[in-house]
Amino acid sequence: MTYQPSPSFHAPEQVAFHRTELNVILGLYGRMVAAGEWRDYGMSHLRDVAIFSVFRRTAENPLYRIEKRPKLRLKQGQYAVIAMDGQVLKRGNDLRQVLRVLERKLIRAVE
Repeated sequence: MTYQPSPSFHAPEQVAFHRTELNVILGLYGRMVAAGEWRDYGMSHLRDVAIFSVFRRTAENPLYRIEKRPKLRLKQGQYAVIAMDGQVLKRGNDLRQVLRVLERKLIRAVE
């Protein structure tokens, strides 16, 4: 007899940020807006990745992308901060730790 997954189990159709993850991201976003660094954001929820894009102005390319890729959870880490040029600034499984790379930019902006 072959194994059949139960009918209630199915792979998610799209990856999304959980409420607790969004609270962490939006907390940083609010501080950066208050510092005058960021002005707008956008979110995309796709099959393999959820993306939170940060903009200085709405019509521009995003300054940073905060990505969640659950399939990389056991390899490089499911969270990543990616710069406008595509460079991965930080990657890991702890969202707060990954976002610290952007917190450093906030400390410089306030000085």
